[in-house]
Amino acid sequence: MKKTVFTGAGVAIVTPMYEDGTVNYDVFGQLLEDQIRNGTDAIIACGTTGESATLSHEEHVQVLDFAIQKVNKRVPVIAGTGSNDTAYALELSLEAQKAGADALLMVTPYYNKTSQAGLIRHFTYVADRVDLPIILYNVPSRTGCNIKPETCLELSKHPNIVAVKEACGDISAVADIAALCGDDLAIYSGNDDQIVPVLSLGGKGVISVLSNILPRETHEICELFFQGDAEGSRRKMLKYLDLIHALFSDVNPIPVKEAMNLMGMQVGPCRLPLVEMSENGKKHLEEVLKKYSLL
Repeated sequence: MKKTVFTGAGVAIVTPMYEDGTVNYDVFGQLLEDQIRNGTDAIIACGTTGESATLSHEEHVQVLDFAIQKVNKRVPVIAGTGSNDTAYALELSLEAQKAGADALLMVTPYYNKTSQAGLIRHFTYVADRVDLPIILYNVPSRTGCNIKPETCLELSKHPNIVAVKEACGDISAVADIAALCGDDLAIYSGNDDQIVPVLSLGGKGVISVLSNILPRETHEICELFFQGDAEGSRRKMLKYLDLIHALFSDVNPIPVKEAMNLMGMQVGPCRLPLVEMSENGKKHLEEVLKKYSLL
């Protein structure tokens, strides 16, 4: 059995920005401390929610290094190092390894995409050249590229490929991955509205957007399930379903950053091409936050 990177709820943490678009490390440090204080099980930096697509190489490395140093091994720090350029994915991965990351999160190639054979070659190329565990990231709604369960099986044979963040939305595909790969590939939900279904199929937890504003509660959804209280876990996830939907009412991370700003966390704007929510969207999000007594 491969070593599990983490069990429970890991936060796909936002990258706070000043109004001019530069990274706000003061607020980032506060967010990291708040996450750890409230029981988050892992920090995932420079993922989709962290706006990795619009970070320069220097910023990407600096954000990862800051998170790793600030967290200081209190919980695992998982570095987003995926790219549609295999050579660049390896370069980022080696930088993250040098900085002291505990694991890598690697999204499938996007835009140029690839075949299933290409996915195997892409991930294997990086896995052969790093000494960190790799979590595959499958989010075809963003990349246009889907990792099939049979491809997960082939990739799971590599000792450094230990898990998949599954955000395809297809529970049947998750079941197929679990059946095919067993203990050779841990599964994390990539969707906050599917935490309990994925856990019920043997999943190890979630890589969560919701955790940015409710780290303790998201952790507890997983904790209850692992303690044998599946019904309590189910009820808790469903309790926050309206909030989960509101956080995905626009392109991620636009709504979660808006919510955090409304809650006084001062995470700033998203970088272009992501723009602020419409007035109607903001109004709805504010109403949902009030419903949950978050404002």
